[in-house]
Amino acid sequence: MRKKKKRLVFENVTVTDAAAKGKTIGKAPDGRVIFLNNTVPGDVVDVQTTKKRKAYFEGTAINFHSLSNKRVDPVCQHFNVCGGCKWQDMGYEHQLFYKQKEVENNLKRIGHLDLPELTPILGSEQQYFYRNKMEFSFSDSRWLTLDEIQSDRQIDNKNALGFHIPGMWDKILDIKKCHLQKDPSNSIRLETKRFAIENGLTFFNPRNQYGMLRTLMLRTSSIGEIMVLVQFFENNKEKRELLLNHLSKTFPEITSLLYVINPKQNDTIYDQEIICFSGRDHIFEEMEGLKFKINAKSFYQTNSEQAYELYKITRNFADLKGDELVYDLYTGTGTIAQFVSKKAKKVIGIESVPEAILDAKANAERNKIENVDFFVGDMKNVFKEQFIAQNGVPDVIITDPPRDGMHKDVVQQILNIAPKKVVYVSCNSATQARDLELMKEIYAITKVQPVDMFPQTHHVENVVLLEKKA
Repeated sequence: MRKKKKRLVFENVTVTDAAAKGKTIGKAPDGRVIFLNNTVPGDVVDVQTTKKRKAYFEGTAINFHSLSNKRVDPVCQHFNVCGGCKWQDMGYEHQLFYKQKEVENNLKRIGHLDLPELTPILGSEQQYFYRNKMEFSFSDSRWLTLDEIQSDRQIDNKNALGFHIPGMWDKILDIKKCHLQKDPSNSIRLETKRFAIENGLTFFNPRNQYGMLRTLMLRTSSIGEIMVLVQFFENNKEKRELLLNHLSKTFPEITSLLYVINPKQNDTIYDQEIICFSGRDHIFEEMEGLKFKINAKSFYQTNSEQAYELYKITRNFADLKGDELVYDLYTGTGTIAQFVSKKAKKVIGIESVPEAILDAKANAERNKIENVDFFVGDMKNVFKEQFIAQNGVPDVIITDPPRDGMHKDVVQQILNIAPKKVVYVSCNSATQARDLELMKEIYAITKVQPVDMFPQTHHVENVVLLEKKA
């Protein structure tokens, strides 16, 4: 038998700072860092360790001696169980402070970069109900609260429609009210659950792979359009149409009502056929008069209003005069490319997802934008000398890679062609710092602007302007 590791308890630990991934920091008596998961900087707590490493501990506060003045009361009844809004108990001005601090620390400590004075982080006007896309899971064996487990009462209804408990792929927390997406999101979710139970539609069991209802996706746009997609595991036409007809009649404001029959082991829809039950198979988002078609598989920034601010910063950093060739790397559905196109001579967008490029081309045609071209393929394989010879050497590069940052070959290619400016948009300032360190011999960082896209969470976007050294 493996020997059980002894959990240590440290008393009167002062929480001094915030760390990556929403954790906070205290110090053990021996000087080692403790990463905590349930405190706010300024709390004084007793800590029980959960992991012991050579350089640090991980732990949980089990007793609070005093509470930080940075604390606020969480608005959501599911806080601390759901795991989706880990900073809801911290005042918003303090959230912004620690996000900006993380960006600056990453750029300096990981990238060893010389920085100008950072522009203060741009906070989000909407601190709740800001997301335009939410995905909920059905389960016939919902997560039970400690009170329910310890009570003597019989629990007959274990159906849930909500979120996965962090770290537990088969346990779903039933959500009463979510504060991330504006109405009618909560109403549609709750009515879907109520009607399904009342009419005997079975909820999915992921462990044993049975049950009819699998997931529910809701997308909204800033112009009031709504998409609802129900994913079914079992193909029961009668009951499927019963539910979808009910949703269509109860919520006539739904623009796009879709469904998927997915009998696979995983619930990803990207290799599945999306079937339109009523309305359109897409919704529209709008920005500065540009219309963007969004289907069930489309990527679009999940905070529409703040995405507009992010794109304006990107365009301002590029400071286009009208005669530049611009490359938009990792263009997605071409939103940034089209957003900057009216100030550029031409924009070239590159993206690895074929469906995204189809959307980008369709959106450009709809918006009557003729000075953009889009290409599909893995960035490191497309962005090569031959491609540049055919399409021209860019004056400006805008790059908005995924969380992993840019492949080293892509960074090297940017250095090889050395455009005057690079605007680097990132959702992960740690990988951004790594990439920027590779570029610091040729480029100076002249502007840095963090942007908060996701209030109540630790996530932060960052935009950096690189200008070629003389």
